[in-house]
Amino acid sequence: MRETYDAIVIGTGITGGWAAKELCENGLKTLVLERGRMINHVADYPTMNLDPWDQELRGATTPEEKARQLKQGRTGYTIKNESRHWFVDDIDHPYNETKRFDWMRGYHVGGRSITWGRQSYRLSDLDFEANITDGHGVDWPIRYKDIAPWYDYVETYIGVSGEALGLPQLPDGIFEPPMELNCVELHLKEQMSKNHGRVLTIGRTANTTSNKLHEGRGKCQFRNRCIRGCPYGGYFSSNASTLPAAQRTGNMTLRPHSIAYEIIYDANKKKATGVKIIDAQTKEKLEFKADIIFCCASAMASASILLQSKSDRFPDGLGNDSGELGHNIMDHHLGAGASGSIEDFDAFYYKGRRPNGFYIPRFRNLGDNASKQKDFLRGYGYQGRASRGSFSEYVAELAYGAEFKEEILKPGEWRLGMGGFGECLPYHDNKMTLDYNKLDQWGLPTITFDAEWKENEYTMRKDMVNQAVDMLEKAGFKNINTRDTPKAPGIGIHEMGTARMGHNPKTSVLNKNNQIHSVPNVYVTDGACMTSSGCQNPSLTYMALTARAAHHAIKQFKALKNE
Repeated sequence: MRETYDAIVIGTGITGGWAAKELCENGLKTLVLERGRMINHVADYPTMNLDPWDQELRGATTPEEKARQLKQGRTGYTIKNESRHWFVDDIDHPYNETKRFDWMRGYHVGGRSITWGRQSYRLSDLDFEANITDGHGVDWPIRYKDIAPWYDYVETYIGVSGEALGLPQLPDGIFEPPMELNCVELHLKEQMSKNHGRVLTIGRTANTTSNKLHEGRGKCQFRNRCIRGCPYGGYFSSNASTLPAAQRTGNMTLRPHSIAYEIIYDANKKKATGVKIIDAQTKEKLEFKADIIFCCASAMASASILLQSKSDRFPDGLGNDSGELGHNIMDHHLGAGASGSIEDFDAFYYKGRRPNGFYIPRFRNLGDNASKQKDFLRGYGYQGRASRGSFSEYVAELAYGAEFKEEILKPGEWRLGMGGFGECLPYHDNKMTLDYNKLDQWGLPTITFDAEWKENEYTMRKDMVNQAVDMLEKAGFKNINTRDTPKAPGIGIHEMGTARMGHNPKTSVLNKNNQIHSVPNVYVTDGACMTSSGCQNPSLTYMALTARAAHHAIKQFKALKNE
C-alpha cells in the first residue's frame, strides 16, 4: 500500500462516504480509513431476509450477549439479534461517564449509515440565525442560501421521498413521491389543521419511491427491515451508494481495521501532512501522508482524534486555539409525547410495512408573536405513527380451539403515538474529555462524557407532552397515555457540536468552509461541526456540508497544483 495520497478521509459513515465520493470523482487519489471491519453491500448483511422463526430464540439476545452491550442496549436496538452486530461491544470499546451519556457506535465500513433512521430534513434560516438571535452559542458563519444548493445536490443523489409544504421553518427539497399516510393519520392531519392550524405530513425519508435510476440501488420494497442492511439499496447508505461510487473511479483505497488517532502537523509548513493510525488487528503503528484531510469519524471520535493531535503549536489539540474543542455537545431530547386510541376506523387497515412515520414540523418560537413562548427558547417537532396492534392471540382465553382460529385474524384497536424531538441549546460546559489514565486495548485514551439536559430542555418537554395530549383529545382520541422519559444526551443518536463552526477563531474551531481556522487543509464535516442543533434530524445537513466542503477542498487542491 502506498504511503502518500492527495487526500485522506477518516471514517466511512454518512459523511465519510460523501467525502470519498466527491474527492475521488474529481480525480484525487484518496485513502479512506475505517477503524472497524469490512462490510460489503448485500454480502455482509446476515439478517437482511430472516423472519422471526428463522432466528435462534426468535431473535432475542442472551443474558451473556446483553452484558457485553449494556450501554449500546440503552436504545433497545441491541436487544435483538437482527441488529446487535451493528453496534460495538462495550467491554471491548469502553467509555466513561461523569454524567450519563448514551454513545451508540458502529465500528465497520458504512458506520451508522447502515442503521440510521433516514429522516432527512433541511435546516432553515430560523436555525442558522437562532444563536445570534437569542444569544446562546456563537453565530453560524453560513446561512440557508449558502447550503441550499448542496441540499439540492445531496437530495437528488440519495433520493428523499416526501411532500412539499411551503413552510419557512422547514424548507422544501427535491422529493421523490411521498409515502402514504394511513386513515387514522389522515384524520389527525385534518383535525390538527382545523383545530390548531398546524401541519402533519408524511416523514421525509431517504428511501427511494420513484422509478428514477439510482445507480446500483433498487426501489424501496416496504419491508421495514432497514436497520439490518437493505439488499435492494432501497434506502441510502454509504455501502450501497457513495463508497461504490468512489470505488468505481479507481481513485479510492479503502483500509478497514485502521484506527486513526493523530493528525500530523508540520509547524514549518503550517499545515497538516498526514494521519497516524494503529492497525486494529496487528496493533502496528503506521503513517500516511496527504495534502487534504477530512475528519468524518463522528462528532465524538473526530473530537477525540483532534484532541490527541498535540504538538508544540497545539498543546491542547489540533486547531484548539479557542479551547472549544470537545465542548458544546448537543443532541435532540426525545421521549416526551402521548398516544391514544380511536374508534370509527375498525373497517380499515393498511398494506405493507411502511419504513416511515408522520412528521409534525415545529410550531413554537417561529419569530412571530403568535408562536412565541415565554418559558423556553427554540422548538421541537413530532414524529409518530398510527397502527393496529394487540392481536387477540395474546389473550389467554382465546389460545385454543375454533374461536382462536377466527379471532387471531382480527387486528386490535387503532392507536396513534407521537413523540417530540426537541432542540438542545449549545452549552459550553456540556463536554467530553480524554482520560489518559484509562487506556483502551490499543493504548489510546478513553473518552469521558460530562453533559446533561438543562432547564430549557426540561421546560420544553412539558409543552411537548401537553400539546400532544391537546391535539389528540381535540381529534377525538381516547385512552390517552402520556410519556416523558428524558434519559440522557446521546439517546437521540444525533450527537454534535464538539468542533463547531464560527466566524471567530477565538470562539470556534472551524470556519465557514468547515476548515480548521488555523489548519486550513483539515476539514471536519460530521456532527462535530454543528453550531446549533435545530430540532430536525441532522444527517442531511451533514451530507450537504460535506459535499460543499469537498468541492471547496478540490478547488483549493487544484489551484495549488496549477501554480
